[in-house]
Amino acid sequence: MSDVYELLVVGGGPAGLSAARGYREAGGTGAVAIVTDEYRMPYSRPPLTKELLRGEVGEDELPLEEEHWLGRMDVGLIGGRAVALDPASRTVSVSGGRELRYHECVLATGAEPTRLPVRGADDPGVSVVRTLDHIRELLVRLDGAGTSVAVIGSGFIGCEIASSLRMRGHPVALVSDEPAPNLARLGADAAGIIAGWLSEDGVELQLGSEVDAIERDGDELTVLAGEGRTRAGVVVMAAGVARRSELARFAGIALESGAIPVTASMRSAHEGVLAAGDVCMAFNSTAGRALRVEHWGDALKQGEIAGRTAAGADAEWTGVPGFWSTIGSRTLKYAAWGDGFEETRIERHGDGFTGRYGRGGRLVGVLAHDADDDYERGSELIAEGARWPD
Repeated sequence: MSDVYELLVVGGGPAGLSAARGYREAGGTGAVAIVTDEYRMPYSRPPLTKELLRGEVGEDELPLEEEHWLGRMDVGLIGGRAVALDPASRTVSVSGGRELRYHECVLATGAEPTRLPVRGADDPGVSVVRTLDHIRELLVRLDGAGTSVAVIGSGFIGCEIASSLRMRGHPVALVSDEPAPNLARLGADAAGIIAGWLSEDGVELQLGSEVDAIERDGDELTVLAGEGRTRAGVVVMAAGVARRSELARFAGIALESGAIPVTASMRSAHEGVLAAGDVCMAFNSTAGRALRVEHWGDALKQGEIAGRTAAGADAEWTGVPGFWSTIGSRTLKYAAWGDGFEETRIERHGDGFTGRYGRGGRLVGVLAHDADDDYERGSELIAEGARWPD
């Protein structure tokens, strides 16, 4: 295949594959390729910390498309890491010295897990989780059900990992500076419910103190957080992610809070350069402002919009951002504009509950467990700008 492409997608995650698919579905007929540094078909990441980690699904169930999709859609897959972008000459350089030319380029480089800036964070026994290779390495390190684990971080990924490892039979402690899991994102009431779920699953909660250091003593590690000392055979750091925006930054693309600003059609300020997924800050036409989201479904949608835009079709990002999280056997569904709330309300019903979030007199978020109708209706009301209380 030629090294000149009508559409060149940099990034093999959900936004990248969706961009290529969206371009073809919108009638784009030019040469298309996806550059990916994982050297495999784009795959679903949400199961990594849930079904795959628990052993409920196999790796063969992860790919978003089978390999024959590439031939059927006439899309190339280029293994390698994009190391330079030149918007003026419309070229991308890939590791190994290969230079690719493009007419339209979608940057879908995503994000990568961060490590806390503390002593011991780079110890080989400290794992992070973002890719399939990370899960493979973690499972090797666990080496049997008796290995104890300390999970650092109480966001959704940390909570999912903690409960999944308990289901595998590992003693697990969750260490976080938050007084309750997801307190900043969801508020005290919802955070308390999640803390109760983790405790029911047998996860030991060590909350409210920042991690100061990680120390090694032979085969064990100790996580030091305030007065707490948590010993474990394996430490998993789930302390957030950083956008992989260095390609854009070194190309002279101005960033906003480390993200690439784009329109609702996913176009950047540079002609021929679009962006989608975790790496971008996209304008949402319904919200009337730019939003930063790190949700799987929104990455798929933004990628599709970028691909359709590259093909010359009209497309805009309008949906309310949202995602699902499974903690143990319990599924949470969350939709929100994501830029804060002032009021909360939790309504319990049987084993489930519905949380609503208000700001500026409007409904801006909904959280639901075993309440799918509330979640769907809540998302609609958020998009409509419904008043608070509804």
